[in-house]
Formats: sequence, structure tokens, C-alpha cells
Amino acid sequence: MEEKILFTSESVSEGHPDKVCDQIADAILDACLAQDSRSHVACEVFATKEFILIGGEITTKAKVDYAQIARGVLKDIGYTNAKLGIGCDSCQIKVLVNTQSPDIEMGVDRGDPLQQGAGDQGIMFGYATNETAGYMPLPISIAHKLVRVATSLRKEGKFPHARPDMKSQVTIDYTDPDAPRIDTVLMSIQHDEDADMDAFKAFVHDRIMVPVAESFGLNSDFRTLINPTGRFVTGGPAGDTGLTGRKLIVDTYGGSARHGGGAFSGKDPSKVDRSASYYARYIAKNLVAAGAADRLEIQLSYAIGVPEPISVGLSTFGTKHVEDGKILEAVRRFFDARPGAIIAQFGMTKPNFRYRDISNYGCYGRPDLDLPWERLDKVDELKAFLFQK
Repeated sequence: MEEKILFTSESVSEGHPDKVCDQIADAILDACLAQDSRSHVACEVFATKEFILIGGEITTKAKVDYAQIARGVLKDIGYTNAKLGIGCDSCQIKVLVNTQSPDIEMGVDRGDPLQQGAGDQGIMFGYATNETAGYMPLPISIAHKLVRVATSLRKEGKFPHARPDMKSQVTIDYTDPDAPRIDTVLMSIQHDEDADMDAFKAFVHDRIMVPVAESFGLNSDFRTLINPTGRFVTGGPAGDTGLTGRKLIVDTYGGSARHGGGAFSGKDPSKVDRSASYYARYIAKNLVAAGAADRLEIQLSYAIGVPEPISVGLSTFGTKHVEDGKILEAVRRFFDARPGAIIAQFGMTKPNFRYRDISNYGCYGRPDLDLPWERLDKVDELKAFLFQK
């Protein structure tokens, strides 16, 4: 019997404890930048039963009520009662926020915005593949859509007995690389105590799993696991602690590509953990769309206080249609990876830029959002350069 070639990715909903923390941190960032575009924010959030802790380093002229923002996020998610996971009005919130180190600020702020230094050292990866229309890996794309659809149905009142905390997991069978299939779909969804579990599971299968699979043009005869423990009443921060930056693979490529280890949420774009990761995705996506390779990964590395990347790395996984040297030359010619240039190009400090929107369901390949790093605005000039006669 031939062994299947399988790959699995997971996603979580906005009600997952870690994602609760990411959303609060990014909502605080949004509030600071809306009043002061020069805000420096590194916000961390911890959540447990009826308790939120907000900490980190924030330097801003903005007047922001951090606790009130946190309560608003909890309410938006649907955590309006302690029995649901945490109560937006009843929970205790503690704020322990300091100002950013002047040693960091000295290296970042240099007068000329385009010459600002990186807010930290580190390595960042961007990835793209042509296996989906959004240039994202198939398993994570499906996993995200499952929890996105389930959450939308819950908020619209069309998903009886569902509560905010949800997880999905999708296994793709790549045995025939030209015809991938869904092997297994797993969903764990928090529910009311009096839910009829047979009806609940039938709804998840018939109204969520199958329509999502069919929207990708894939098979619906996959194996299913729905709330495999049999019960998921206690969820959210009451069921498990939450922490910012603990869902890095969910935020990016579902494990299909490497990750530099830096979290995104709660960080202003001077932190290259965030801005340069988004830019590396932008580079990779435009190169794949231009035909440089079927799969492509870009690595950027930075030193704190230095504008230019220290290095640019490239992997094409045996799928390149152009020599590596030519691709790297194109990167140098058409992409400016200095933090100040990234921030300016993507408008990352403008008041209407909402980081909270990307704290759930991934930062890449989002069909529901117009994200600047997802735009294919370099494709024509890349094609002309890469395939010039």
C-alpha cells in the first residue's frame, strides 16, 4: 500500500485566548497611532480566568485608556459573560506599561524617515506559492476559512449554540502533487452546555466544512473530527491562558515556510519583526506571480539601528524558472526593504491603518482585506526584467 504524502496546518478563531491577547495589543497600537503616528509600541497582553494583564513599553503622545480598549475588544468578540470564557465588564484588568528605552529610540529615529534604523535585530521570512489563487499554501488557506466562516455564522446568529473559542486543522494529501485532496478536517468549537451535539456536529459538517471545501474546488469525502473530546463548554481565557505572539505559525504560512521567531501583534512598524516580515511576503508573492518560481521564500535580516538589511536570502525549492542570481538582482533593483521605506509604501502609521484587522485569520492571502503587501503591483516590471530577451 502506497504511503500518503500529507501536510497539516491549523488556525484559530478570534475567541481563542491567544488571539484575544493579540487583538487587545493591536487595538491599543491602533489607538496610539490614530492620535500620534510616531508612537513606539511594544505591547504584551496576558489573559486568564476573569483577568487581563497589559504590559510592555509604549512611548506616545496619545491619550489612551488601555483597559477600556481591552473591554471593547472582549465585547466585540462576544465575551460578555464570565460563563462564556471571560466577562468584558466583570473581568479585572491590570495595566503595567513603561516607556520605550531611549537607547532603542536613539537608533531608530534619525530625522529622515527613510533613514530610520531597524527597531531590533532579527531574521524575517516571506513566502509564496502558486498552489492557490492567493499565493498561499492550501492547508492554511482552508483552515483559516473554516474558522472565519464559523465565526461569521456565530456572529450573525446563524450557528446555534456556538461560542467564540474555535480551532481548525486541515490535512492535505499531496500524494499526487498535481491533484491534492483533503484528507482530514478537524474542528473544535466551544458550545453552550445544553447544545444537542448530534445536531451541532451535523451543522459543522454540512454548513461549514463541506461548503468551504467545495469553495476551493476540492473533495468533500474527507475524514472529519468535530469536538473529538466530546465536550467543549469551558473555553476562552477561562479554559486556557492566553498570551500575545503565541500563534506565529497561524499568523503566517501554517508551517509550510520558515519563521524568524518574532511575533507581530502589539508592535509598531519600526519593529522589523512585523514590517519586514510583511515586506518579505510582498517580495515573494510578486516574484512568484511574475513566474520566477512556483514556490519561493525570501529571508531578510537586520541589525538594530541600521536601515539597510544585512542580508537577503532566497530559496526556490527546486521550482525556479530563473537563476537565483537574477532573482536576487531583481530584489535589489525593485524592492526597498529599509524600515522607513516599507512604512511609507504600505502607509503603516496612517490613522486608517487597522492592525487589529490582521490579528486574526492570518496576515497573508486575505481575500476579505485589501492589504498593501498582498498587492501584485510589481509583476509587470519583474516579468520584463526576469525574462528579457
